[in-house]
Amino acid sequence: MAVSSCPCPKLFVASSFECRSDSSSSADQPSQGRSNSARHGTTPFLSGAGMSSLILKFPPNFVRQLSTKARRNCSNIGVAQIVAASWSNNSAAGAPSAAAAAAAAAAASAIPAADPAATLAGNEVAGIDSSDNKNVSVVQLEDLSSDLEYKSFLSSDGSIAVHAGERLGRGIVTDAITTPVVNTSAYFFKKTQELIDFKEKRHASYEYGRYGNPTTQVLEDKISELEGAESTLILASGMCASTVLLLALVPAGGHLVTTTDCYRKTRIFMETFLPKMGITVTVIDPADVKALESALEINKVSLFFTESPTNPFLRCVDIELVSELCHRKGALVCIDGTFATPLNQKALALGADLILHSATKFIGGHNDVLGGCISGSTKVVSEIRNLHHVLGGTLNPNAAYLIIRGMKTLHLRVQQQNSTALRMAKILEAHPKVRCVYYPGLPSHPEHDIAKKQMTGFGGVVSFEVDGDLFITSKFVDALKIPYIAPSFGGCESIVDQPAIMSYWDLSRSEREKYGIKENLVRFSFGVEDFEDLKADILQALETIESA
Repeated sequence: MAVSSCPCPKLFVASSFECRSDSSSSADQPSQGRSNSARHGTTPFLSGAGMSSLILKFPPNFVRQLSTKARRNCSNIGVAQIVAASWSNNSAAGAPSAAAAAAAAAAASAIPAADPAATLAGNEVAGIDSSDNKNVSVVQLEDLSSDLEYKSFLSSDGSIAVHAGERLGRGIVTDAITTPVVNTSAYFFKKTQELIDFKEKRHASYEYGRYGNPTTQVLEDKISELEGAESTLILASGMCASTVLLLALVPAGGHLVTTTDCYRKTRIFMETFLPKMGITVTVIDPADVKALESALEINKVSLFFTESPTNPFLRCVDIELVSELCHRKGALVCIDGTFATPLNQKALALGADLILHSATKFIGGHNDVLGGCISGSTKVVSEIRNLHHVLGGTLNPNAAYLIIRGMKTLHLRVQQQNSTALRMAKILEAHPKVRCVYYPGLPSHPEHDIAKKQMTGFGGVVSFEVDGDLFITSKFVDALKIPYIAPSFGGCESIVDQPAIMSYWDLSRSEREKYGIKENLVRFSFGVEDFEDLKADILQALETIESA
């Protein structure tokens, strides 16, 4: 059995842990599953230089009792390595073996001095009370303060997307490589006293499925690491994330600033629902800094909410500049970075307070799951989380698993999509049957310099206007053989849509043009197909238009 050498917080050994050879047994079941030698204490747990074949069984909720930092910094086996030294259910058992002592000493020697404030209160861990047995010493975490980030040995976002939230420990004790799906609607308490301890914050539990789930927690931790955030909240969809965030952070009678180009359903919520709460909205051009300064000066602004890049024209906001302006006036900044992905843009590092994604798109990446996420400081995310617990909109743990799985290939997909989109944007811009191309990676884009400054890649979506009317553009779309005609983007499969029909068909032509949506506008989301195949398909579709 391999033993992790990962640095972990120092622990004091507890004899209340059990060693089981039956992996299906639990800490509360009768002891017939234990080996005789372990039960009678006649054989040290660690034998010679190697570990016995016994399976380490933690008491219920043990890992969940660890703080978020501790769960990230300790692998399950790494914890076991330290606490295994003198486990026994027989108070008369002999002293730990030399190998056990050496393992504990080696693990402890790499840890900084303790922070007493970080030690778990009292002598209670995972519902174990030392008062029940005077001969039982309880595990305590001596140092939870050292923030040993994944980046200490995972130097790239690609590795973080694969391993964060899982490789160094998660709130599910298992030796499975993949994170299990915990399908439960509620979490039980063994005794009434444990419930009281939970209510008085001496015992940790998710309590109810709407308030949390171990599988979902892994996803939240993974996204937090990727975004460099203290906390992440995962919700049922991107729109759920947007609406709950707005309701939580903009008070009744408050003021909100947003930008002209954005997802239509977000605009509808701001224009039709928020006014019922007395909330007013100022809408500015994404690049109009003076308009933002004026709105901040005239109104008591609670939040500046914008996409960057925006939908569908991929406009970019200078995140560092707008964050500085808003913070001077006490306003929060939230960036919807769905089009950018956490790999191409780090909004929090640039000064934003919150970063939001529709995880349905690039993060999930397989067109098979809905989800949304909000990342930022624990303080601000907690405000949103509290309202989320009331409103619902909970992500199913099966969906959380799909997003976790999708994130394993996020860096590979985004690299391919970035490359294909940039190359095709250049080809389209030079094509005689294309009037205009909107892509931040092109020098012709109005915010190209901003994009170069704050993005490492320009994303997998390109919008462009075909040289034709509504019907000619539709003919071009129908001539494409590879992409699906669908309303989403960011998946492995390429997707194309004509916004005038897909998203704005209920409006008249003049109403659509108020938002800049022309009849010949096409939004193309590049998947992970071969570049040459996509290029050939688009060019042949353009040729169909020419021959019409």
